Amino acid sequence: MTATNHVRQIADQIVAREGGYVNDPDDPGGATNHGVTIHTMRRLGMDLDGDGDIDARDVQGLDRAQAVEIFMRDYFDRPRIEELPEALHASVFDMYVNAGTNAVKILQRLLIEMGERLSVDGIIGPVTIAACRRAHDRAADHIADAYGIARRNYYFTLADARPASRKYARTRAGGKGGWIRRAEQFISPRFHMSDAEFQARVATWR
Repeated sequence: MTATNHVRQIADQIVAREGGYVNDPDDPGGATNHGVTIHTMRRLGMDLDGDGDIDARDVQGLDRAQAVEIFMRDYFDRPRIEELPEALHASVFDMYVNAGTNAVKILQRLLIEMGERLSVDGIIGPVTIAACRRAHDRAADHIADAYGIARRNYYFTLADARPASRKYARTRAGGKGGWIRRAEQFISPRFHMSDAEFQARVATWR
């Protein structure tokens, strides 16, 4: 598989994971289709219906192929995720779609915990790339899990601080919500939270 096909396959999986059109008032991203937010479409000038503005109707008009191209160009190539070790491509790419530069900040904080010296600025530059490659060389079998766990912890922290976001981390029935299930898709099963561990983690939520 070529590098481009590898990235396209990941982007296709992200689009499938994101689903279709939603406009949840509790989601700061606003109107979203295939994972592409109205804010992204406005930044890219995507007036799909040609009426002079970019609104929810334009978001609804976005098709799956357009979303894949946006993700590959603006959420993989532009932030330089390709220059990270391949073991991290899928998870960092998926998280960048979900949380923008916070995906990189999570990685940078993890690298610091692993003994590297760098700034937490959300930018994949030469220092972050070199630090990530060194960390990968030391822990090639573990770094993807470590990033996935850090990502899961990030979602829990968001939900701790913002009660309106807890519905993304815990279902109405009390089980793991979409955020947690999404993070665990990139974590080895042996590091998934058990139901008891999950319930203990969210016990203080109302």
